[in-house]
Amino acid sequence: MPRLSLIANNRLGDEQCIRATLSSMFRSQLLLLTFGLLMASGLVCDLHARSSTQNSSQLDQQVPVIDGGAGPCSLLLTVTADSGPVYAAVIKVHIEYGFGGFRRLDLQASTNVNGKAKFTGLPSRVKRPPLEFQASSSDLAGTATFNPSDRCQATRDIALQKPKP
Repeated sequence: MPRLSLIANNRLGDEQCIRATLSSMFRSQLLLLTFGLLMASGLVCDLHARSSTQNSSQLDQQVPVIDGGAGPCSLLLTVTADSGPVYAAVIKVHIEYGFGGFRRLDLQASTNVNGKAKFTGLPSRVKRPPLEFQASSSDLAGTATFNPSDRCQATRDIALQKPKP
C-alpha cells in the first residue's frame, strides 16, 4: 500500500508540474498578446494621425459642387472678406429658364475653407440675364453676376461687406 501512495504522490507532483508549465506558458502567451496589442494600437494611432492630416489637406482642396442638372454651364465662386477667404458662406441663386421661364431652379451652396464653391449644370440661356449669386456670412453680404450666354464656364469673386442701411 505504501507503494500506491508514493505513486499517487508522484502523480500529484506531475499534475503540479504540468500546471506550473501551463501556467508559465499561459503567462508568456498573455505577455506576448498584450505586447502585440500595444504595438497594434500604436500603429493604428499612428495611421489615424497620418490619415487625419491627409484628410485635412484634402478638405482644403475639395470644392463643394452643386449640380443644377439644367445645362452645360458652370461657375466657380470665391468668397472673400477683409481678412481673406470666408469659410461656410452661404451662396444662393434663383434661376428661371426654358420657354417663358416656366422652369425654375433655386440652388444654394456653402463655401469650403478656401472660400470656394462651384455651381455646375446651369442652363446656357436664362429668362432674365444676368444671374445674381448672393453670398452671405453672419452680418456680411455680397453679390456676383453671371451671364451664361456670354461665357458658359466662368469664375467670379464675391467680396463680402457690411450692407449699407
